[in-house]
Amino acid sequence: MPLPDPALPDPALPSPTLHTARLRLRPVTSADADALFALHSNAYVLRYWDSPPWTEPARAERFITACRQMAEDGSGARLILERAADGAFLGWCGVTRWNPDYRSASLGYCLGEAAWGHGYATEGARALLQWAFDTLDLNRVQAETDTRNVASAHVLEKLGFVREGTLREDCVVNGEVSNSWVFGLIRRQWRPAPSLQPH
Repeated sequence: MPLPDPALPDPALPSPTLHTARLRLRPVTSADADALFALHSNAYVLRYWDSPPWTEPARAERFITACRQMAEDGSGARLILERAADGAFLGWCGVTRWNPDYRSASLGYCLGEAAWGHGYATEGARALLQWAFDTLDLNRVQAETDTRNVASAHVLEKLGFVREGTLREDCVVNGEVSNSWVFGLIRRQWRPAPSLQPH
């Protein structure tokens, strides 16, 4: 077996391409800039977000660069969600802040309004979580959502996350103070496909 070249940097974490019944999850590319800007500049979509909507297209380029950097430094993976049937851009889903010492990471996602209510967030996040548990040897995944964002909380609960507490007034966006719920998912409670579990 060849020895690793000591001149090479620590191995990157290649962003996977994942497939579900209805979705394709793939690495972010420069071609996604317009769709990402449209998503993140939509004030209604981002009304419960922890930062204001984007106002300049350059923000999309910085987002894409950050996704690449995350893969290169091995700290996580952020993937584009596409509808398998027609390749339509739906949004993104990511596992970030991977800490190999603590075997922990954070889950996040953002989908456009047209993709809401179809179960895409749950389906995409479940596939990404399965990859993360298998690849990163995770013990815990954490997620946070604005307490007013009932739909996002419901997605997390369907994935098996448990609401663990409230961060009071932890965000101030455009002068508006908001609270966040903290959710946690522990490896031993992870159920990759609840519908396939014996009844």
